[in-house]
Amino acid sequence: MAAETPTARVPASAGGVIAVTRALQLLEAFNLGESHLSLAELSRRCQLHKTTVLRLARTLALSGYMVQRDDGEWRLGPSAGWLGARYQAGFDVQNELEPALRELTQQSGESAAFYVREGNVRTCLVRVEGPQALRHHARMGEGLPLDQGSPGHVLLAFSGQPGDIYEQIRKRGYHWSIGEREQGVSTVSAPVFGRNWRLLGSLCISGPASRLPVERLQELAPTVIAAANRLSYMLSANTSAPLQTRSGYWHP
Repeated sequence: MAAETPTARVPASAGGVIAVTRALQLLEAFNLGESHLSLAELSRRCQLHKTTVLRLARTLALSGYMVQRDDGEWRLGPSAGWLGARYQAGFDVQNELEPALRELTQQSGESAAFYVREGNVRTCLVRVEGPQALRHHARMGEGLPLDQGSPGHVLLAFSGQPGDIYEQIRKRGYHWSIGEREQGVSTVSAPVFGRNWRLLGSLCISGPASRLPVERLQELAPTVIAAANRLSYMLSANTSAPLQTRSGYWHP
């Protein structure tokens, strides 16, 4: 039985509701591609007692966020899928972002993504997978560190972050990284702006470092910059629908 360690607890001073935090832990325990998990595995990943996990899972099942299979294992329920669909529907992705990413993917042969800053993390808003069998996978909506990986560094640089590295990024207009956040992954990113040069996000292509060494990243940088500039122009001209995130709106 897994012991409830201090890392699994939320202090009252943090202002969080422990039961809600633990329920979210349970939903986030599933990795991309995992269709079901046993109670024991959920207990291990969440660092909670099995009885606690079972109580949480049964509560989530009442609202359709989890479903127990005939063999006793648990999977995410239809309500979790609808929640993700409603989250993504809050963004103006079909008209502007997704076609731009698809075009960049075709030009570069690699996966493309658009990241936004939400507080102290960066979030993958939209992603289009590349055609290669071996590629880097990232979960949309997942909060990632700003100071690791080229998308985050670009967001920091064009948000006015002081420091030599950020001054260099502002001068170049792009940034690349290899294995900075995730071992064996290369990325190159450029900023996307709205009206009055307001930073909206960073456009990024990513792939395995074996296929994207420094020389290749530098070759692809002008392609990423050009795509970011086109997207900036389109978003600046679009006054009908703002970009919406969990923390508010951007008006290009």
